[in-house]
Amino acid sequence: MAQPIRRKRTVKKNKPRFFGKWFLVVFSFFLLLIITIGIYKFRDGFLYYLGFKTDKYANELSADERKLTDIRIYEVLHKHDNKAIGFDVSEYQSEIDWEQTYHIDEAFELSFVFIRSTAGKDKIDSKFKENWKAAKERQLIRGAYHYYRPNENSIEQAENFIKTVKLQKGDLPPVLDIEKLPKSQSIDSLKVGLRRWLNRIEKHYKVKPIIYSGESYYTDFLKEEFSEYPLWIANYNFWRNDLESDWQFWQFTEKAQIEGIKGMVDINIFNGDKNKLLLKCIR
Repeated sequence: MAQPIRRKRTVKKNKPRFFGKWFLVVFSFFLLLIITIGIYKFRDGFLYYLGFKTDKYANELSADERKLTDIRIYEVLHKHDNKAIGFDVSEYQSEIDWEQTYHIDEAFELSFVFIRSTAGKDKIDSKFKENWKAAKERQLIRGAYHYYRPNENSIEQAENFIKTVKLQKGDLPPVLDIEKLPKSQSIDSLKVGLRRWLNRIEKHYKVKPIIYSGESYYTDFLKEEFSEYPLWIANYNFWRNDLESDWQFWQFTEKAQIEGIKGMVDINIFNGDKNKLLLKCIR
């Protein structure tokens, strides 16, 4: 008896969903592109949050980066041309020709300068004395700042600043520059040290000091306990165009170029005009 012919069952294979795969590839590409652009544009903010300075690559801008940076600086300064504009320097700027430091881009007048005086308990900026005197002769409104080292004694750091900086009538209040997180102490201990420094300085100079820090650092670690102090905030966010109302100063770039100064320079905007800035000075 003949066996019935068994037909092979054919299993239909699902055809690949071409449109779905194509969409996923394109979506992934654009997502990666957006993330890459975001990291690039916000890299200064990320590095500041992590406690890194970007001086090394700031001095190595390509021609295209230099153009974009200059355009960005011009746009921000033009938007705030009714406010006082200044810069800050330290020994890292080496020799400065102060007689050339009158404008940025020949359009925006420079009215004030912050000068690093000290760091930690025993460091004195090698150019402080020279810069401090030259800024006065140049008739800039000047201020001195101390770079705080979290793992060193706060009172010794305050005394280092006091013995180095002799403030006069017309100078800006002292500045505490805090950027680093401690390695060998808790955040609470850091705050105790900062408070001791601030109290010692205020007692000596009879004026409330200014706190300088990155925006993220200040918001995450300092704002709750130190909101009564005037603020100088560093925020290099490419998309930010304005100061917050509680910022007295905004450092919006570290990549400016100023005649008379080699390399890149930090630029700051005061939240008011020059007359208002003079009212903030020691009387």
